[in-house]
Amino acid sequence: MRIGLYPGTFDPITLGHVDIIQRAMALVDRLVIGVATNRDKSPMFTIDERVAMVEAECATIVTKTSGKIVVYPFENLLIDCAHDVGASVIVRGLRAVADFEYEFQMVGMNRALDARIETVFMMADARRQAIASKLVKEIARLGGDVSKFVTPPVVEALKKKLS
Repeated sequence: MRIGLYPGTFDPITLGHVDIIQRAMALVDRLVIGVATNRDKSPMFTIDERVAMVEAECATIVTKTSGKIVVYPFENLLIDCAHDVGASVIVRGLRAVADFEYEFQMVGMNRALDARIETVFMMADARRQAIASKLVKEIARLGGDVSKFVTPPVVEALKKKLS
């Protein structure tokens, strides 16, 4: 069984993330969505809230595709998380050249830690390339409409969090 790991903070999960999840499902038998605790970031949503949002979005995807998705919170090294879940592939989404530079460094470090685990880059759909969780939160904080970037349940979660 080929297990893939798609890690991120998902604060919140966006349509760009959903696009990558749906397409990554075709590459692996089981996709683990690793919801990261990143001490260098100050997330808007707690780890439990982010896991719940990702689980809700993935339930919809599984219903449509009959694939296998597991949501797994983690706060250790990405490569250790990959070992914990048995992943042989790490899936990373790219939006722009700036993403690639950071991701290129990460791949090098991960390969040095465990060369058996491959990293696969997926470009976000052209309509989703500009979407970033950070920008979605900023738009929502300023009262803008984020419904083009996230699903209705995430819009509601943002409104609730900001009220």
